[in-house]
Amino acid sequence: MNNKVGSFIADWWRLVSPYFKSDDRRWAIPLLVGSIALTFSGVVLDALFNAWNRRFYDALQNKDEATFWREIIFFTFLASIYIAVYIARAIASPYLRLRWRRWLTAHYLSNWLGGQGYYRIELQRSVDNADQRIAEDLRQLGEYSMTLLLGVLSAIGSLVWFTFILWELSGSLPVKMLGTEFNIPGYMAWAALIYALAGSYFANLVGRRLIPLNFMRQRYEANFRFSLVRVRENAEGIALYRGEQREAEALNARFADIFANGWRVLFTQAQLVFYQSGYGQLALIFPFLVTAPRFFAGAITLGIVMQTVSAFGQVQSALSFFIDNYTSLAELRAVMDRLKGLQAATDDRPEKALDIVPEAGAHTVGTEDLTLDLPNGESLLKDARVELPQGKATLISGASGSGKSTLFRALAGIWPFGKGHVHVPAGARVLFLPQKPYIPIGTLRDAVKYPDEHSATTDGEIKAALEAVQLGHLAPRLDEQAHWSNVLSGGEQQRLAAARALVFKPDWLFIDEGTAALDEPMEAIVYKALKTRLPKTTLVSVGHRPSLRQWHDRQIELRRGQGQIGRLVEAAPAA
Repeated sequence: MNNKVGSFIADWWRLVSPYFKSDDRRWAIPLLVGSIALTFSGVVLDALFNAWNRRFYDALQNKDEATFWREIIFFTFLASIYIAVYIARAIASPYLRLRWRRWLTAHYLSNWLGGQGYYRIELQRSVDNADQRIAEDLRQLGEYSMTLLLGVLSAIGSLVWFTFILWELSGSLPVKMLGTEFNIPGYMAWAALIYALAGSYFANLVGRRLIPLNFMRQRYEANFRFSLVRVRENAEGIALYRGEQREAEALNARFADIFANGWRVLFTQAQLVFYQSGYGQLALIFPFLVTAPRFFAGAITLGIVMQTVSAFGQVQSALSFFIDNYTSLAELRAVMDRLKGLQAATDDRPEKALDIVPEAGAHTVGTEDLTLDLPNGESLLKDARVELPQGKATLISGASGSGKSTLFRALAGIWPFGKGHVHVPAGARVLFLPQKPYIPIGTLRDAVKYPDEHSATTDGEIKAALEAVQLGHLAPRLDEQAHWSNVLSGGEQQRLAAARALVFKPDWLFIDEGTAALDEPMEAIVYKALKTRLPKTTLVSVGHRPSLRQWHDRQIELRRGQGQIGRLVEAAPAA
């Protein structure tokens, strides 16, 4: 048990401490200190209310009207301070959580996007639903951490203060056992401690099952949301295939996981609530039972009874913090496990990764000792050498599945399974166009300028680029905000990518099956526009269509038999 608690605290500290060491610590630390101070102020106010209980109920018992009204006035004063403190707490802690989430989001996004971590995760399927972990788990980390941290500190403060009060109020309890009589000092304090520890033990027997169940609940919910998004993004394809029934079955299967796990969570929580509710109800009457004999014997006043009951409630509540917050602790543990998994996946960078080497004065893009593997460990290329000289358009061809696109990714420096060096002239502008272009949601202008959306390219240049690839009808829509991947056909998206290249004006342009969705006449229009409007751009195409050869000065063929390591062969020039 101690090892589990220690591991929990250590994992939690590793996740939360970076923020309080960051540049935002000038806000984080004062807000944290302020939240803690306000929490302890609440404990002090509870102690003052506890002492007020004794005086107030004694005044009622003694029918002391003057004291009664004086205590009413004092209560009003305490209540005003109490309200002010809790308003301040309602501002300080949530504002800290908001700033904390902003920093965490920027930090995790940087790790996820930096070094193509998001790309490696999708290739390796090392973690599921990274988007949900960033959007949801980071929010819950701050919320649960602050709620539980302040709750623990409040419980400790209340435990110390009210145990002392309870010790003083309860006196000694005479006990006879085996013919021997002895006194138990501060018996109410001991009773509260034993009561809470027993409740915590039984709650742990049931509640610990919630940790893996909550972890799986978040996974199943994220999988269901992802499947719904997939249907929305592929609506046309599903409609054309008449795949509604198949998608409904898949979505219902996803939700079946949610339902089955939800029932297990519900059943476990019901057991936990059984212990919590019974434990809480008994705690209401227990202090009256142990103080009643002394009260009816005239040994203590009603005020002392009520103060004792209040103090017992505070001690019992402090010692029961674990029981009352077991569900939150279980959810925090699940959140931490998911964030640890994401962090490990983004930090897990291959030791022998490809690297891009800028070379001053060079006029060739090339590779040195290039070795590429598939995700399953199968070798694709070994110690390959590729030379792509400036001004000489090159076509890289090969049979389907031979690894052309993998080589394309390696030249871009993003393929994580392999090693070697890709040499690029220093300062060269290089642009890679994949077969399925990425088009951000936004204006058409930004879509064409992507990724250099802050460039000084004029609207006239953008319109000319669109005209050159037969997308002139889109020119009046430059300011229109849309999800262009859903608006444009596959062929239009590839032509928009070509217009992007015309605007970007790269020194080297790599195209991976960038005209696969076009017919040959339209392909010819696109390549003619690229060759004519970008005369200083070195074109490197990956494709298998014979029609591509006419637009290139040389051809390299990737040949790879089944189970064999591929090799690059210089093909005969185009006729």
